Amino acid sequence: MRQAQKGCTSGIITPMPELFSRWKEGLARSSKATFGRLAGLFGATEIKPDTWDELEALLIQADLGLETTASVIEALRGGVRTGGLTRASELQSLLEAELLARLDPPPALEFPAKPAVILLVGVNGSGKTTTIAKLGRRFADDGKRVLLVAADTFRAAAVDQLQVWAGRLNLPIIAGQMGSDPGAVVYDGIQSAVTKGYDLALVDTAGRLHTRYNLMEELKKVQRVAGKALAGAPHAVWLVLDATTGQNALAQARAFKQAVSVTGIILAKLDTSARGGMAFAIQRELGLPILFAGLGEKPEDLTPFDPEAFVKGIMNS
Repeated sequence: MRQAQKGCTSGIITPMPELFSRWKEGLARSSKATFGRLAGLFGATEIKPDTWDELEALLIQADLGLETTASVIEALRGGVRTGGLTRASELQSLLEAELLARLDPPPALEFPAKPAVILLVGVNGSGKTTTIAKLGRRFADDGKRVLLVAADTFRAAAVDQLQVWAGRLNLPIIAGQMGSDPGAVVYDGIQSAVTKGYDLALVDTAGRLHTRYNLMEELKKVQRVAGKALAGAPHAVWLVLDATTGQNALAQARAFKQAVSVTGIILAKLDTSARGGMAFAIQRELGLPILFAGLGEKPEDLTPFDPEAFVKGIMNS
């Protein structure tokens, strides 16, 4: 049974009106673009054959993906027959229910190991480095002792960027030099987290194209090194996806899941995307939980994924 999870998976509770307002504002582009065009469709007087064709086209354009769209349309047709619906306006609540049924609430985050080691992975430009800083802030606000590990040694700006964030948010950081072995940085970072009694070690890995075999193999090496530094590590691998990339994000997720056993998804830049429908395709085709969503630039704008708020936000309901 679906259990409503409001506010945060880690203990920080956000008031309901503020929660839905934040999601509605963050998803304005999606709701005004493709999903916003549903209002005109649902305003029609009766359900016609053309209604289904138009609805199918809109859902595909919203990046739900072909399989998810077909499944939704089939379910809606069944609901119309069962309920004896005739007016297109009656489809909106039915569509919202169908979309919501295709999104799982994120699991409660539990960190049985101390320190719990979390690898953040993703392609270049996905927003990974900014996301790891925001995660650090969120967990620190929740009472966790957090260490950031800047293991993106291929891009000097990445280390500098995370160091700036760490200073701004008052978070400790272990950073590697440009060109140094990222595995060595990860090993040193985890060892430091163990020695100093940190609760969490958040590891920023180098962004890499999912189509580059050698780079993905190196990421596997980093994962193995983490296990040598601490038995059982990494305890989670979270993939940061740029929501503006739409269906291309699905191909990225498949490759990273195969390479490093991704355990959860973070949708970055959801506030700047008009393609929020890709969240449904991720859930259907990969079965990975969406843990967090980026709804703005501020640290507090990285918020736990809330299926109900997400659906209402894109539907502007």
